[in-house]
Amino acid sequence: MSSTNEYAIQVQDVSKVYKLYDKPIDRLKESLSLTHRNYHRDFFALSDISFSVKKGETVGIIGTNGSGKSTILKIITGVLTPTKGSVRVSGVISALLELGAGFNMDYTGIENVYMNGTMMGFSRKEMDAKLQDILDFADIGDFVYQPVKTYSSGMFVRLAFALAINVEPEILIVDEALSVGDVFFQSKCYRRMEEIRKNGTTILMVTHDMGSVIKYCDRVVLLNKGHFVAEGAPGKMVDLYKKILANQMDDLELELSEMNDFSGGMDTNGSETEKSAKAVEIRKPVSDGLQNGHSGRMMDRITINPNRTEYGNGKAEIYDLGMLDERGNVTNLLLKGEYFTIKEKIRFHDTIQAPIFTYTIKDKKGADLTGTNTMFEGADVKPVMNMR
Repeated sequence: MSSTNEYAIQVQDVSKVYKLYDKPIDRLKESLSLTHRNYHRDFFALSDISFSVKKGETVGIIGTNGSGKSTILKIITGVLTPTKGSVRVSGVISALLELGAGFNMDYTGIENVYMNGTMMGFSRKEMDAKLQDILDFADIGDFVYQPVKTYSSGMFVRLAFALAINVEPEILIVDEALSVGDVFFQSKCYRRMEEIRKNGTTILMVTHDMGSVIKYCDRVVLLNKGHFVAEGAPGKMVDLYKKILANQMDDLELELSEMNDFSGGMDTNGSETEKSAKAVEIRKPVSDGLQNGHSGRMMDRITINPNRTEYGNGKAEIYDLGMLDERGNVTNLLLKGEYFTIKEKIRFHDTIQAPIFTYTIKDKKGADLTGTNTMFEGADVKPVMNMR
């Protein structure tokens, strides 16, 4: 049995419940009610969450918006108190949760560095020794002598991260704040995180960048709507996360049940077999009320843009389409640098002598970014005959 001394963070059966009131006056009515009548409904931001992080380990927490990722980080750092359950932390925490947390907007950058250092238990002399490294990493020039309320979001996150990562933390906790910085600063931050990780720092991170999760994390915890889904190897957890994003809840439930029903055991030398060692721990089934099983169409397993433009003379129609990742999974989410496949099924209602197949990639605002077609690529597409 593992010793608790090997764990930097232990989260046990943690729940966080908020009381939601339809009207502000209902809060007063409830507090004054002689019959203790409830005027609220309970909202579970977290429901019985349990996981542990070993010392020196890098663990990611992923999930859709509203899954409870930031809430669990705030509970671990002591910003929030759990409604139920316990959290045990062994080591000094340096946390970068959100812009503005722990900073006085009227203080200068330098003053905030010293104030936060004092709050973390460092003396003035110790902060004097760390100051130059912090300023060099932040690289915001003379703005360090200006009130932080005048900073842009990018400058703010530069200073905040420089402080968090250069005080030699035993445990570094990072929320989505890094997404504010430019790509070069993000790369600089990840290089620094890799350095302190090699020196034994425990890292707990929340991010929507699945490429970084796979590259930097030893293990990943997947949450959905406040519930623990699974934990395990980053690649496997990202695959499950994609199913949640695509609303493939029936596929997710099937895969979770298969992963939970492993037959691993002990080999002749008394060690775990490979299948058992790689098994993902499942603690709570996930269901969105969908019936098991789905149609064979790829379109039914992904999210289709409701504002799409449809045009043409009706001689041919796309009756199914999908995007597949490197592992062959139908998905709405692709990782940076990942190969993918676009599949389409076409119904031809007339004879087409020279059909051209094309795709266009657009940004969120609908502006064309890139694309190609079979004519441009020189593909040998044969005439299609209407067999009806």
